Amino acid sequence: MFPIRDHNPSGQVPCVTYALMAANIAVFLLSWFGLDEVALGWFWVDWGLVPAAVIQGQQLWGFVTSMFLHGGWMHLIGNMLFLWIFGDNLEERFGRAGYLGFYLASGLAAGLLQVASDPWSTVPMVGASGAIAGVMGAYLLLFPRAKVDILLILIVFFKVFSIPAWIMLGLWFGLQVFNGLTVPSEMGGVAYWAHAGGFIAGMAMAVPTWIRLGGRRFWQITHGKPPHPAAVYAPTRIPKITRRG
Repeated sequence: MFPIRDHNPSGQVPCVTYALMAANIAVFLLSWFGLDEVALGWFWVDWGLVPAAVIQGQQLWGFVTSMFLHGGWMHLIGNMLFLWIFGDNLEERFGRAGYLGFYLASGLAAGLLQVASDPWSTVPMVGASGAIAGVMGAYLLLFPRAKVDILLILIVFFKVFSIPAWIMLGLWFGLQVFNGLTVPSEMGGVAYWAHAGGFIAGMAMAVPTWIRLGGRRFWQITHGKPPHPAAVYAPTRIPKITRRG
C-alpha cells in the first residue's frame, strides 16, 4: 500500500521541502556513483548514525548527516515520495524556518530513540525516514481527514483509491511499532523505532500549533483538511494483467 498523492496541495511553493529533497537526491547520486562498493560502505559508517559510537561520545554528527544518506534507489524514492506528499502543507503552516527546524528536530528525536532501542549496535542507520515520520505525525494531528490516494498492490491486483490521512498514517505507525516489538534488530534491516520515535516527536511538537489554532475547533472549521480547495484528478487507469496461454 503506497501513498501517491494528497488532494490538498499547498497554496505556496514549498521551497524548503524541495530543497530537502534536492539535498537528499544530490548526496545519494554523488555517493552512489562516486564511490565503489567498499568505499560506500565506509562512507555510511563514517557519516551514518552508529549507536555504539554515539554511546561512547563519538560521531555525534551522525544525528544530522544520517538524515541525508540512503541505502539504495527504492529507499531514496520511497522517502522522497512521502516527503513530497506530506511536507508542503506543514511547511505552509509552520513557515519555512519553523518547518526546517521541526524537520531536523524530528530526525534528531528519531535517532535518539533508535540509539536507545539498540545502544550497542555497530550497524549505521541511514535515511531521512525518521525526520519524514515526524512530518507524517504532525500531518496526522493537523489534517487527519485530508484525502490521500493509495496504490494498493495485491500480487496481480492494482487499484488506486482515496482514504482519509488518519487511516493511512495510523496503519503506518502501528506497523512500525509492531515490527519494532517483533522483529529482532539484527534481522530487520529497518530502523522501526526511529520511524516510531520521529512520528511521536512530530505529533508532539505540532500540539502547540494545534492548540494555538483552536484545537478541536480548528478541526471543525477546516473539517480536518488543509485550508485549500481539494484538487481534482483525472481517473487513474491501471492496466489489467491478463493471463497468457
